[in-house]
Amino acid sequence: MDALACRACQGRTGHLVLDLGQQPACDYFPRADAAGPDPVYPLQMWLCSSCGLAQLVADPTVPEEPRGAEPAALAAQAADAVERVAAAELFSGRYRVAEYGSPHGGSWLDLLSLRGLTPVPDGEPADVVLDCFGMMHAANQSEALAERAARVTEGGVLLLQYHSLATIMRSGQWNALRHGHYAYYSTTALREMLRRSGFHPRMAWHFGLYGGTVLLAASRPADASVRPDGSVPLLLAEEAQIGVRDPEMLAGLQHSAQARADGLHDWLVAERGAGRATLAYGAASRAVALLRRAAVDRTLLPAVVDVSPAKQGLRMPGTDIPIVGPAELLARLPDTVLLLVPDLLPEVRAAFPEVEAAGGRWVVDSETIAARPADA
Repeated sequence: MDALACRACQGRTGHLVLDLGQQPACDYFPRADAAGPDPVYPLQMWLCSSCGLAQLVADPTVPEEPRGAEPAALAAQAADAVERVAAAELFSGRYRVAEYGSPHGGSWLDLLSLRGLTPVPDGEPADVVLDCFGMMHAANQSEALAERAARVTEGGVLLLQYHSLATIMRSGQWNALRHGHYAYYSTTALREMLRRSGFHPRMAWHFGLYGGTVLLAASRPADASVRPDGSVPLLLAEEAQIGVRDPEMLAGLQHSAQARADGLHDWLVAERGAGRATLAYGAASRAVALLRRAAVDRTLLPAVVDVSPAKQGLRMPGTDIPIVGPAELLARLPDTVLLLVPDLLPEVRAAFPEVEAAGGRWVVDSETIAARPADA
């Protein structure tokens, strides 16, 4: 791996910490009747020894993902984040905002307009520059961060939200690795990246979304308007304990990948053997590597339900499993529904009470979710 150059610092020494083998493009959803096999590509994570950025090794795929529906959990987290940033007075005296959003959807602009911030045209400077899960989609990380930092006015603030590498390690979320996602941030690595762009992290907030996401506020060192509150040193200390820069600790994801894939396959075989009907819910890109690595086909999992009309009538990449609409869920009322996006649990239980009313159960990561009120 010595021939690689880090996407952030151009360092050439590092370690391959996760190898998921040959995988279909995570955002290429063929039509349900399209003959396979689908093209496959290497899917690997590399840890830079110089700056500590965990990153996708290579991505020869072309983004094609059909737009999914925005989860209620994502919208709720955005509202919570805006409230917390406002409480820290980071919007005070700042009136222009530039947003870099995720291509998967979701925007904070409506919420920010209620705080008196007005969006500026692309490329123009802003008092608040926000990136919400957007920068990870940039192949050149140094250029992407430099572009965002350059748009921040003097006295302005840069807000970066990211799925924490510490969370990925702690929870064994190996299938967070996917084509199109070039970087997996620790606060430790982002601090170094920000320093190179003339910024310094000042404050941080933690959210339960995706098992653990972080919103980081950064400013130029000479700007005293964003006052550190101790949250960043605390995050850095936690990450040091977890070992976000230790390739041996990150390599634990490889074991998690095999154990979880084997567990899912065995669980589905047991459900079928017991005569229980099973469907899955949530045709997410993160489920692609999981289903393929677990060798799951439609004999074990007849369909994946998804609320997005753009995905219905397609199939999961690398499998023969069709994607169907919610009407199929209500028509079949299976004994078990495997939830492929855990954050959706409160939302789907409230939306489809018929599943549990008929004696069915929702299952996350092959663990039964005990029955409880949908608003719990």
